[in-house]
Amino acid sequence: MPESPYLQQLENRIDIAHVPFSDRGSRLLVFRYPDRERLYIKLAERLTELEPGLDTYRFRPPYIPDFCFIDEEGMALSYRLTTYPHLLVFETRLGSFRLAFHRRDTLAIGLPAGVAAGIRFRASTQMWQEEERGGKLMAVRNLAYRTNGEVVRNELSYEHKAYMIEFIAAPGEDLAIHLSVRDDLRLAGDPVPFSETEATAERRWHSWFSRVPIVAEPYRDHYYYAWWVMSNNLVEPAGRVAHEAMMPSKVQYVGIWNWDACFHALAFRHADPELARNQLRTMLDCQLPDGMIPDAVHDEEVIANIEFPMRAEVTKPPIMAWAALKLDETDPDPEFLQEIYVPLVRWNAWWFSMNDDDADGLVQYNHPYSSGLDDSPLWDYGMPVESPDLNTYLCVQMGSLAMMAEALGMQNEADMWRRRAAAIVRRMIEDFWDEEAGFFRALRDEQPIPVCTPFNLYPLWTGQLPDTICQRLLNHLTDPQKFWGGVTIPTVARDDPHHDPETMWRGPVWANINYIFVEALRQIGELELARELRDKTLRLIMDQPGMYEYYNSETGEPPTIAAHAFGWTAAVFIDLAIQASIET
Repeated sequence: MPESPYLQQLENRIDIAHVPFSDRGSRLLVFRYPDRERLYIKLAERLTELEPGLDTYRFRPPYIPDFCFIDEEGMALSYRLTTYPHLLVFETRLGSFRLAFHRRDTLAIGLPAGVAAGIRFRASTQMWQEEERGGKLMAVRNLAYRTNGEVVRNELSYEHKAYMIEFIAAPGEDLAIHLSVRDDLRLAGDPVPFSETEATAERRWHSWFSRVPIVAEPYRDHYYYAWWVMSNNLVEPAGRVAHEAMMPSKVQYVGIWNWDACFHALAFRHADPELARNQLRTMLDCQLPDGMIPDAVHDEEVIANIEFPMRAEVTKPPIMAWAALKLDETDPDPEFLQEIYVPLVRWNAWWFSMNDDDADGLVQYNHPYSSGLDDSPLWDYGMPVESPDLNTYLCVQMGSLAMMAEALGMQNEADMWRRRAAAIVRRMIEDFWDEEAGFFRALRDEQPIPVCTPFNLYPLWTGQLPDTICQRLLNHLTDPQKFWGGVTIPTVARDDPHHDPETMWRGPVWANINYIFVEALRQIGELELARELRDKTLRLIMDQPGMYEYYNSETGEPPTIAAHAFGWTAAVFIDLAIQASIET
């Protein structure tokens, strides 16, 4: 058992049948098959030069599809697994096999003392593609394996389009096998005794957890697990990713996303403000010449256009100025505000210059994915859509730009941003407000879209609505038949015919949307409702063992395809748990 109390607290908290054992900065992911005692290893890489396509990486077979521990005779060993953030321990009849990260690209396997033992694994280091007049073999990654002990057996065979390696070391003490996966063959030094790797890994993770604020006891189990998710999903700079940055999921969302980066920064600001700033810089560094900040960036390219379900430019909601100010609350940095102010002004200008076809001062979505709400029924009636959520984001962004301008000594510019923010609120009331329904409508071809979602209530966040409108929106929000039931807040109203509690943005609860409503309620002085929603959100997340992408709005359970160890759920939990702990 590790000495660190943080690592002890997370003993067996990580289920590697569903969540990868990885490490800060690494793209190696270790899993266990749910139905058998074999491991497999995937790569958190798109590799689009080998396999083009937006999400082909999700369906790529594991790089090492079969990995097991073996005895001197080559017999696979059954085991009992114990997991920690820094270490996997496999208890077998021969003793303990242990696995930890020696480096971001290198796994170290510790062998049981005093017996001959080793590993067997199958690796697909090349990819074959059949073509009309032939085919091609393409390199995926290079793999190297070595031990600090004496080699008993080192055999290679070829089967099922992959190489099978059986590697056994003679009996010894503190032996290790290093398994390195790289795009070159450079190796740093000889394998070291496994105890050195384990001790370094424990210190590294203990240091990470010891930096975070202390929270109230009821939140701690999920809180430290959330901080593990935050570090586990980080990847080192490569290609177009110029800073250490966090993926929403190293399995299902390989890349750095615009919207997600802002929510991730909310948590990182409490432990490492520079890391938080780098989440925003990762996206700003890829700003296009016309001012647009793209949807996502990964090693090989920037994602700024998507062809499905239509071809259009794709970005994400403009909340980066708001996120930067949240960061500035905990760690003021005028130089960072100076660095990002002009890029954010250019992004704001892009929205109004390229996304307001009827020049009415209200901005539209041209692609569903730009909303972040990919399959919301708000988009079922076609695009483009003028939506209250987008124009609320822009109002909040311009208010944030006003505060930045003030901090930078530009009072006239700050006043201008406040006038523009107030103007967009007036325009939303004129065009979007439905007096009969009592909420703001999204419009398609100037016609109201017949869907009721929390995004129709978003203008609450502006803090600039007349009291009568504000109260009617609150009546909808707190109606248990619509949004305020036991599992709060569904992304489509419960009494709306489009409501589906299992399907992405058509009814499940998303932690980041709840967070925005906590912000909105605090903005308008509804502090008791804000606390109630905050506590509902914390309980929802704590009622499940992991950190999931979204939750069924009837049962509170994660739908089958919801991603595990999801980034912004972890980030939102962290920030809300800190808020709740301060207030208790």
